[in-house]
Amino acid sequence: TQALKKSLWRGLALSTGSVLVYEAHKLLTDFAEVHASFKVEEVIEQADYLYGSGETEKLYRLLIQHKNSDDAELLWRLARASRDLAQLSSTSAEEKRKLAYESLECAKKALEKNESNFAAHKWYGICLSDVGDFEGIKTKIGNAIVIKEHFQRAIELNPKDATTIHLIGIWCYSFAEMPWYQRKIASTLFATPPTSTFQEALHYFHMAEEADPNFYSKNLLFLGKTYLKLNNKKMALLWLSKAKEYPAHTEEDKQVGTVKSCDSV
Repeated sequence: TQALKKSLWRGLALSTGSVLVYEAHKLLTDFAEVHASFKVEEVIEQADYLYGSGETEKLYRLLIQHKNSDDAELLWRLARASRDLAQLSSTSAEEKRKLAYESLECAKKALEKNESNFAAHKWYGICLSDVGDFEGIKTKIGNAIVIKEHFQRAIELNPKDATTIHLIGIWCYSFAEMPWYQRKIASTLFATPPTSTFQEALHYFHMAEEADPNFYSKNLLFLGKTYLKLNNKKMALLWLSKAKEYPAHTEEDKQVGTVKSCDSV
């Protein structure tokens, strides 16, 4: 009887100990997850501050440390930072190419982690288009449908994102302006080659402006350029003047500000 009592107490002690170990492990796991979540939020907050301040190189150095992250929000921001670094005039041609493929890989990984993330779709489309610049016009045209599909999916997920609406406008403008030899390439790649018009492009540029007025110097520029294509010089001058007067926060804004299109209206 005494032996049985000892055995029961030992079993109870082991059982209680197991519960305590399990509870301790669960608490540590939950704490680690919460800590990781806070860390991601802190990095994103810092990244957004650097992006808003135009600190492209600092932003890239911050985010590249998290290239193996499983968080889609971090990964699409890294894709954007890699691309922005590639756009700098101080970046060498070799580095631009490397960064283009790096940004595409990050955007692809962001999509794999969260297909419902609108920004991942947007940046995947942008980065896929950039890679086409290095692989030739055939690849660029061949990717066109996929690029537009990702932009459209981004708008489905976030109808108010002016940048993505602008990008569909750029897509339409590019196909409306496409020279004959590129149209010939397109006809060999697609049974029904993608086409568009300047009127369709104009529709999207205005939609973007309505979603977020004066959000982007390049949208103002393309409103002007599209009106020029449609021979509406009065409206072209209006939007090109706005583009030229836009406060230059980025290198791209500076480039837009130097465009001579106003002089030719």
